[in-house]
Amino acid sequence: MRMRRWNVVLAALALSASACASASREPEAPAGQDLAAAEAEVAQAVAQGSDDVVSGAIVVDFKDGTTKEQFDAWEQAWGVDLEFNSLEGPETGVTLAVGVDDVEDVLQRIRQNPAVESAEPLMQVRTSYTPNDPQYEAQWNLRMIDMPKAWDGNRGKGVVVAVIDTGIAYEDHDDFKQVPDLKGVSFVKGYDFVNDDEHANDDHGHGTHVAGTIAQATNNGEGVAGVAFDATLMPLKVLNHFGSGTSADIADAIRFAADHDAKVINMSLGGGLYSQVMASAVDYARKKGVTVVAAAGNTGRGRVEFPAAYPGAVAVSAVGPSGTRAPYSSYGKELDIAAPGGDKRQGDSGGILQNTIDPRDPSRSIYAWYQGTSMAAPHVAAVAAMLYGAGATTPDEVEQALYAGAKATENQAWSEEYGHGVLNASASLQAFNKGASPHWQPLAWAAALLALVLLTLRGRERPGYLNVFFRPAFLVPLVLSTVGFFFLRTWFAGAAGAAQDVVSVASLPIPDWQRIIFGRGTVNPLFYSALIPLGLSLLAIPWRGFRPAVGGLALGFAGFLAYAAWAGAPALAWMPFTFLAKPWLGFNTVVCLVIARAMLKREDA
Repeated sequence: MRMRRWNVVLAALALSASACASASREPEAPAGQDLAAAEAEVAQAVAQGSDDVVSGAIVVDFKDGTTKEQFDAWEQAWGVDLEFNSLEGPETGVTLAVGVDDVEDVLQRIRQNPAVESAEPLMQVRTSYTPNDPQYEAQWNLRMIDMPKAWDGNRGKGVVVAVIDTGIAYEDHDDFKQVPDLKGVSFVKGYDFVNDDEHANDDHGHGTHVAGTIAQATNNGEGVAGVAFDATLMPLKVLNHFGSGTSADIADAIRFAADHDAKVINMSLGGGLYSQVMASAVDYARKKGVTVVAAAGNTGRGRVEFPAAYPGAVAVSAVGPSGTRAPYSSYGKELDIAAPGGDKRQGDSGGILQNTIDPRDPSRSIYAWYQGTSMAAPHVAAVAAMLYGAGATTPDEVEQALYAGAKATENQAWSEEYGHGVLNASASLQAFNKGASPHWQPLAWAAALLALVLLTLRGRERPGYLNVFFRPAFLVPLVLSTVGFFFLRTWFAGAAGAAQDVVSVASLPIPDWQRIIFGRGTVNPLFYSALIPLGLSLLAIPWRGFRPAVGGLALGFAGFLAYAAWAGAPALAWMPFTFLAKPWLGFNTVVCLVIARAMLKREDA
């Protein structure tokens, strides 16, 4: 019986709908270099398992007049099972095959047949949500982070985001008025820590602008759009009319948000000196499962300001419309990610546009172009809300998806100017929806290095291959140190308390356990080193039964460190110069290989 095509029905419907909506004139295919580039992009998407293609499915367009009997006769040689795509198939010649193991190899064979006009992977086509807000086209920042595709997933519905700022123009109270483009947005009870009352209204304009980026009313025919416009806002006023506040009020606001069910906190504020009170408040919120996002600062210098620099906070730098760091944006070793913050050197349109109040008259609404890391941070906070809306349960899961989806700059996995890269909402949601699937490359590197180790051992010293590959004492430490028990996040998604902590640790590769301990984007070099395998190898000297486990661990570390060096060394804390990171990783990879070889070596009888 021929294979059914249920798993591609939606894709086929989407393609049909797209065709019906298009003009009758067929689009011209790109020519020359453009066509080659397009084909290379498709091949790369297939290799990376992109959501833009249907996994293991191909579409073949035969010349008119090709019969089913004809392509049935060719199927065995091609290794596929083709069926007409629809009732129009006998006329159009369009056929589908699913369950294809090696898409590129099969397509190469099919394309050699003269009856084939074209053969390619089956594409996944979606609607692209375009809000009807009249000034949406001016919001270059939303297109930069790929919001049209991200909105097709979720929009942060039900997730509470606390905006710790100058307040929000969210209600009509006394002389304060709600700005028009926040009408219909969901709010929960907040607090005014400046005036000690429950009406956290904005008398400055900064907080309302920030709140608009997070959850401006969208597709309402008014003004502009927001990122996570189905999220719920919690207004917390800690800054006065002049834009200043105290560490005590901010610390209280952080704890208030954490205790009143906020899942995300945005702090577009900073400066001043280190405050243990504020640092403790950030730690308190994170331990309660809250993602804390903060602006890196606007000094233009290589130092991330507090509270963004506190452990547990996501520090955000700013980029302009060109995608490069804005000249005012602070940066440094504590930086985690970059996002659109604006650059108005070429005019107001280079800033971030949102509805806010006129600082001279809080009852008057205006649309204003602002710039700053204050404008960058709410983009990240809003995408964090969307990740919680997609099912994330911990700050670790949110941060992992944010960083996995960020667009790397200059082929660096991390840099002081951009952190893990520039925010991309769609890619981060895709990374999370794939179960935050691990990078398999470290495991592949470990396997290649295992072959190297075995080849350097003489025959009588070499362990049995099956003993190496299938012995749990060897295999479990190898997997833990390269990819971690990533599946635990899915199996124990509802875990809480100590159980949640165990799941968070075990689901990461051992070298990345430092994320749990230190909570920063920079990497502790003691974890990205041979220190742990070396320490455990000392225990294996008297206890020989412990050697396979240490061998697997050391080999896993070698694979992990080698891949980290090859992919672009991360920022290693305490390193005086960035260029020292790769030599450090390379040296420790060699040490791990020496340890693995010693542990796996079988003594002569």
